[in-house]
Amino acid sequence: MDSMISTVSGTVVAVATMPRARVFGAYLQEARSECLRYLRTPSFMLPTLLFPSVFYLMFGIFLAHANGPDAPRYLLASYVTFGVMAPGLFGFGVSLALERDNGLLALKRALPMPPGAYLLAKMLMATLVAAAIALILLGMAVFVAHVDLSADQMLALVATAVLGVLPFCAMGLWLGTLIKGQGAPGLINLTYLPMAFLSGLWFPLPLLPKWLQQIAPVWPSYHLDRLAMAAVGMNKGALLPHALTLVGFTAVFLLLATRRLRRCG
Repeated sequence: MDSMISTVSGTVVAVATMPRARVFGAYLQEARSECLRYLRTPSFMLPTLLFPSVFYLMFGIFLAHANGPDAPRYLLASYVTFGVMAPGLFGFGVSLALERDNGLLALKRALPMPPGAYLLAKMLMATLVAAAIALILLGMAVFVAHVDLSADQMLALVATAVLGVLPFCAMGLWLGTLIKGQGAPGLINLTYLPMAFLSGLWFPLPLLPKWLQQIAPVWPSYHLDRLAMAAVGMNKGALLPHALTLVGFTAVFLLLATRRLRRCG
């Protein structure tokens, strides 16, 4: 094993460091265990995958054609956005709160593993679930609703879902530091469902009161929905402001979560 020499209070101390191959192996094993843990937790996986699919089947396929030929395409983007919010908020927020309560987070900090492996494993799991949600809804849109999408549009929508989950991972991480495990699902739901409604994911924004339309850009889900709409050809406006806003949301919530974890554990 490699080692490096450091000086502490004038005393030379040899500090062991882990070879790069073992560091990579630690990241890989943490990611593998995180993915297996969630795959073996149907109470998380099934609602996360089924809720947006059922909603799109009901409102985006069975009832949407009465609202015009573009309704299935429009609601595809909206329900992809709605779907990818969940793995970030619940996968980070609820699990972090529970792991803080039962001491698992403290144990992981004490283990000889890279400090970023825990967060990167959760982010990988969230992005994989987001990709699965986007692919399921795309399959329903193309093969059931007969939405005409090019290969580039499909790839753009999946990429938007995969990257778009990251702001909600950061938000979930912050929310998970605010409350204990038993109260975390309630807090996440009180954030998740109103944010989806106020962003125009369930009803088009023009149908909402004027003051609700004006505050919609406050929510990251609104900006992700604009990008998803562009991916399926429903939004021709500027995309860079929405992308930069999501990057800003991610950075701010990561900073808030990091500061609180340092203070409160």
